[in-house]
Amino acid sequence: MTTADYLPIMLRDLAAFLRRELAPFPGRVNVMLRCLLTSAIVIVASMTLEVPELALSLLLVFYVTQSNVVVTRLIGAMFIVGSTLAIGTSIVLLKFTFDYPLLRIVIASVLFFGSVYLMRVLKIGVVFFIVAIVVIYVQSFVDQTDQADLLIRSVLWVWIAVNYAIALTLVVNTLLLPAEPQLQLKAEIHRQLAALDTRLTQLIDGTRDIEPITLTAVQQGALTLQKLLRFTTMRDAHYREHQALQLACVATVSRLYRGASELPPSWPNPSAAQLAMLRELRENGRALDEAVMSGLPYRYVSTTTPEERNACDAIPAAAELQRALHAFADLSASNAASGKPPASEPMIVPDAWTNPVYLRFSLKTLLAVLVCYVFYNAVDWQGVHTIMLTCLIVALPSLGASTQRALLRIAGAALGSALALFMVVFVVPHLDDIVGLLLMTLPIVALAAWIAAGSERIGYAGIQVIFTFSLALLGEFGPSSNLTEIRDRMVGIMLGVGVATFVQMSFWREGESDMLRQKLAGMLRAIAAPLHASRLDAAERDELPYSQRQLQAWAMLADCEAMLSRVALEPNWQEGEQAQLTLRAQTVLAQGREIMLAANVLRNLQVPPAGPWSPRMADAMRSTQEQAFVELNRYADGLVASPPDAHAPRRIPIEAQTVAPADSVPIAAALELSRQVASLPEWRLDAPMAAAALPTVRT
Repeated sequence: MTTADYLPIMLRDLAAFLRRELAPFPGRVNVMLRCLLTSAIVIVASMTLEVPELALSLLLVFYVTQSNVVVTRLIGAMFIVGSTLAIGTSIVLLKFTFDYPLLRIVIASVLFFGSVYLMRVLKIGVVFFIVAIVVIYVQSFVDQTDQADLLIRSVLWVWIAVNYAIALTLVVNTLLLPAEPQLQLKAEIHRQLAALDTRLTQLIDGTRDIEPITLTAVQQGALTLQKLLRFTTMRDAHYREHQALQLACVATVSRLYRGASELPPSWPNPSAAQLAMLRELRENGRALDEAVMSGLPYRYVSTTTPEERNACDAIPAAAELQRALHAFADLSASNAASGKPPASEPMIVPDAWTNPVYLRFSLKTLLAVLVCYVFYNAVDWQGVHTIMLTCLIVALPSLGASTQRALLRIAGAALGSALALFMVVFVVPHLDDIVGLLLMTLPIVALAAWIAAGSERIGYAGIQVIFTFSLALLGEFGPSSNLTEIRDRMVGIMLGVGVATFVQMSFWREGESDMLRQKLAGMLRAIAAPLHASRLDAAERDELPYSQRQLQAWAMLADCEAMLSRVALEPNWQEGEQAQLTLRAQTVLAQGREIMLAANVLRNLQVPPAGPWSPRMADAMRSTQEQAFVELNRYADGLVASPPDAHAPRRIPIEAQTVAPADSVPIAAALELSRQVASLPEWRLDAPMAAAALPTVRT
């Protein structure tokens, strides 16, 4: 595949990324406003009271301010514990080793190694990330002074700068503009049910000017509901007591939203019975919305006769909406929970003491930090001490994730440095009071907060913008005109990224290519599971497990996408092989969505009450699904093999010419499922990837 063939795909992905990341939605504005308000208070307080390390205080404001109160308090508590433990450990270390540099470096290295190891294996690894970064950061203080009392004062001021900023952030996030996860969950449910209401109204009124719901929006909506439900159960005891029921509600809403995306844009000449059924679906969607908002049990509202109730069979997606609403109403009426709530994650990873990967990761990170420490001391260039911090900051479990973090750090630091340079040259000479300082700083804070409030793929760049900007301009209690500080920070970051990347590529490379194939195989098996004959029979009896399996498949697909974005950034000397891997994975993900869509359409045609299909056609549909199940699992088995040996599935034969003309709808659905399964790419070492194999992605 040539660069010219690949360029349209890159441009399409870039356009979709910018639309998604730069979209102005209320939650992002809320986070930005909280960051802006807290930062303004911190700047005024630190400048007035002459609290040093203002850049560090602003950095903590950005780290702790999260999308809702639960995550904010959790991160804030861990940062307080981590910073207190780190400062205490550093003081004890300095007390006994201040006059013995070699011993100090050795013990600091041991503490750093242990902290990085615990950072990888513990659920609360962020606590030990803080310990590691403070322990190594304090060593740069020791190199700048030979007076122990000044050194201890500097370390204690770091503790004050960190914890007062965290405390202030927690107060602002609790009292002003609080983002409660319960309200966010209800708002997201209301948004998705409102979209369903709009689509049903479109069918009833015959309008066509409604923007369709894309598969990407369906996937993002399902993941958002899952995430908000997890935060809500952490916050609210009522949700914890009825977690399984709430999970069933989220799965139902996600399924309704998916059904809304599959509704046709119009319904020519609907009968009175069909319109009555659509109105009943709309009323029940509104009733479910009201039940969620009020916290009351949902009851299905029946407004049609038994004859009118079967009118939705003409649109399989409408029939699925009806089944989903009935299933959740039955569960609410029985006051029972569907399945068990998900088990909580263990505090420590199961293979913490047996897997050598964690030990190797800690050794690599320590080696990179020590190389940088020796370098900046050997050249006596104290301004680039951020070279050590960079080695730890970009140290992530895989090369792709590390590269992604490094690029964000460089981009954010470059933008922050450029803004700081502009301010030093053109604005700072005209400042003479705190008001001017705020007028200069707060727009930069707002820009950085807007970026930081985005997804994980760009959020870290916003943190780097404010940190680099504040290091250059807010390090003193007066106007700053030192341009060398800006230069030194950028040089330190660039050198740190280079050293860290070289060490990670040279020793025990941790790529995610093989793991990506494992995840793609798991995603395909999750998509294939509802196609099995026994699962089909169970789905006809109980709709909620099917909804929850759909939710699980969306989550697995999102995990694969996130991993693919990291794998695509992994440095590799064999660029052609890396590009081929990325292209094949993109094709599998795109086909996974299409297979889910085609399988769902075919399933809707089978679940009673379905259309008047002949027994032969019903058997053909079941046979198609069973063969698709077999082909997907065979392909998944080939993906996980080493080396991979996944052959493109064969086209499932369907004898369309021997069935009745009335069976044309299920024939088309079965052929579509067969075509989508057969479009999975060849994934073998000797199989070329042709441009023609690229699927048409629904956006």
